[in-house]
Amino acid sequence: MQLKVASYNIHKAVGLDRRRDPERIVAVLREIDADVIALQEADRRFGERASVLPRTLLDEHSPWQAVHFGIRPASLGWHGNALLVRRGIGIAAAAPVPLPALEPRGAVRADLIIAGQVVRIVGMHLDLSGLRRRQQVRSVLAQLDGPESGRPEVPTVLMGDFNEWSRRGGALQEFHAEHWQLMNPGRSFPSRRPVATLDRIVLSRGWQCDACAVHHSALAAQASDHLPVFARISLPKN
Repeated sequence: MQLKVASYNIHKAVGLDRRRDPERIVAVLREIDADVIALQEADRRFGERASVLPRTLLDEHSPWQAVHFGIRPASLGWHGNALLVRRGIGIAAAAPVPLPALEPRGAVRADLIIAGQVVRIVGMHLDLSGLRRRQQVRSVLAQLDGPESGRPEVPTVLMGDFNEWSRRGGALQEFHAEHWQLMNPGRSFPSRRPVATLDRIVLSRGWQCDACAVHHSALAAQASDHLPVFARISLPKN
């Protein structure tokens, strides 16, 4: 089973030209052409937390459907975190993942059915504080391994804006090598001249990664202050 996953902080669809342009974001997503996409900053921060990507734009002009979490009708996700999956992929379960935070932060989880296999996807946007980031990673892992996770042994992909400037330190130390593989897509922030590897993909053991990189195009360099990252992954046959 092969899968292309991607993570993209879309900065509320506001580009470097200070224009909010949802169509431009969808055009970047089409360039990436991933099967599963974790978005960050996909909802407005105040009021109804309305999605910055109109659902009609996704429904009528994209090959993806948004995973519904049943929390805020106007939102695409939870605290700006959203998951898009290619149409035809089954969604077995979906839920928000509460995080300890002083500012609005969160994560979202979905169990997908792909080629008859259950795969768990977690999208997240972690805190600016290093101490808080470590607490948040611990919280996510505890909820994946806990009884409420339902399927603690399923192949899992975690991805998002980790806000971690260290290459392998800080919050990344919470991912122990016997259970997790840390992918290093490359520098993704700021989009015009990237210097930081803030956007990450972490795989549970068992996945094989065939490619992992930053998607750097002229359109992506303008559409948000982050560049998207992606990985091509597969599950070897038993």
